[in-house]
Amino acid sequence: MAERTRVLFLCTGNSCRSQMAEGWARTLKADCIDAYSAGIEAHGLNPLAVRVMAEAGVDIRGQKSQTVDDLAEQTFDVVVTVCGHAHEACPVFPGAPQVVHVGFDDPPKLAKHAATEAEALQPYRRVRDEIRAFIETLPAGLTAPDTSRETRV
Repeated sequence: MAERTRVLFLCTGNSCRSQMAEGWARTLKADCIDAYSAGIEAHGLNPLAVRVMAEAGVDIRGQKSQTVDDLAEQTFDVVVTVCGHAHEACPVFPGAPQVVHVGFDDPPKLAKHAATEAEALQPYRRVRDEIRAFIETLPAGLTAPDTSRETRV
């Protein structure tokens, strides 16, 4: 059996986008990817991210928000930054893994002024689906240049 690619999905707070990416990778690509997620900071697991992932059949409740320091003993083949801040502040990792930026919009930021919970869930679902589409391209998609999907809000 071929060795799986060790991928770290990195975001600012490891609460939403990186957690969704880890969940999708564990669900869709367990045969070829060992998935991890971390943040520059730990903000806790976002309950709306957990909810929209569950709607799609992926349970991320058991994942925990952690920082890159929590994974200091791990080595990675690839670090995927999923937000602009993590890309700009990406630390240096042992073994010099490839760093790929694939930015996604920040659902909590987009949902901040939502009038209802149903309205707030819309950007979470959109970003969840965009992350899934990216994960489906892996591991070949890891060699792509910056493919940011972030919009400025």
